[in-house]
Amino acid sequence: MVIRVYIASSSGSMAIKKKQQDVLGFLEANKIGFEEKDIAANEENRKWMRENVPENNRPATGYPLPPQIFNESQYRGDYDAFFEARENNAVYAFLGLPAPPGSKEAEAQAKQQA
Repeated sequence: MVIRVYIASSSGSMAIKKKQQDVLGFLEANKIGFEEKDIAANEENRKWMRENVPENNRPATGYPLPPQIFNESQYRGDYDAFFEARENNAVYAFLGLPAPPGSKEAEAQAKQQA
């Protein structure tokens, strides 16, 4: 399974840049493999991202903004959904990945199952 993070390398928005760095930095720090897909430099990436963000996750006007997160082609969420999952120690579930043994998330899952 490959996590794909759709980003904009040349975004003029500091907020978008910060959110992208937050997601990518977390994935790197936790050694979660991912692919960066640049929607600013690659029209196919931009088109694919826009077409595959579900209707109910799109803004009322305009296009969905990066970062957008997918597991293979399955939509997982945007920055706000990622942030909420991180705050709840549920990032691996959010990403559709098994939590590594010994992680806070794995311990929380074990308690729920007990």
